[in-house]
Amino acid sequence: DRHPVETFDFYGIKPNMQVLEFAPGEAWFTELLAPALSKQGKLYCSSTDPNGPPDDRMTFYGQRFKGFLARSSEAYGKVETVIISPMKPTLPMKGTLDMVVMMRAMHGVVNAGSLDKWLAEMFDALKPGGTLAVEQHRAKPDAVPTESAKKGYLPEKWVIDRVTAAGFVLEAKSEINANPNDTTDWPEGVWTLPPTLRLGEKDKAKYLAVGESDRMTLRF
Repeated sequence: DRHPVETFDFYGIKPNMQVLEFAPGEAWFTELLAPALSKQGKLYCSSTDPNGPPDDRMTFYGQRFKGFLARSSEAYGKVETVIISPMKPTLPMKGTLDMVVMMRAMHGVVNAGSLDKWLAEMFDALKPGGTLAVEQHRAKPDAVPTESAKKGYLPEKWVIDRVTAAGFVLEAKSEINANPNDTTDWPEGVWTLPPTLRLGEKDKAKYLAVGESDRMTLRF
């Protein structure tokens, strides 16, 4: 469902690049990017502080990612974690990156009200001519972004408009990760579908048959 080879070929990732994976979540893509960049390039991954307040969800996310990297020093030992604060967008790497990768992550910063600030930071962190790679669950064209984001989806034109307003230029888009079976109106949002399957066994066969979400794949 995720077409990683085709997707990363479309983005133009090369083994000698300096790449930031923004908001890696449960690190599905990190598992592929880290070894691909370990010999000639560099993978940075943003993470919230694992040493933050113990009752803060952001601390849990930081601990989860730290635990993931600790699973294999051979595979992930060269990954550099960039600690960020969701409430104070900043990337301390001005003009050093070849690519920033946002895989299924943009709805999170929309929900936090910090999309424009993060886009500005990414623009500054990239070298001239650098690439912003976006994969995002795709809402219906007439969806209200602040509402659809709560369900994990964003309308494609709106995403393009926001990113280009930050100074980026849309270079190409692809339907590699399109899924016409995704109606985007699921009871638990995108997390109703695999791989999360938030409803558990309820209608599980139905959601497995739908597959993973319909996604825009954009290169700026």
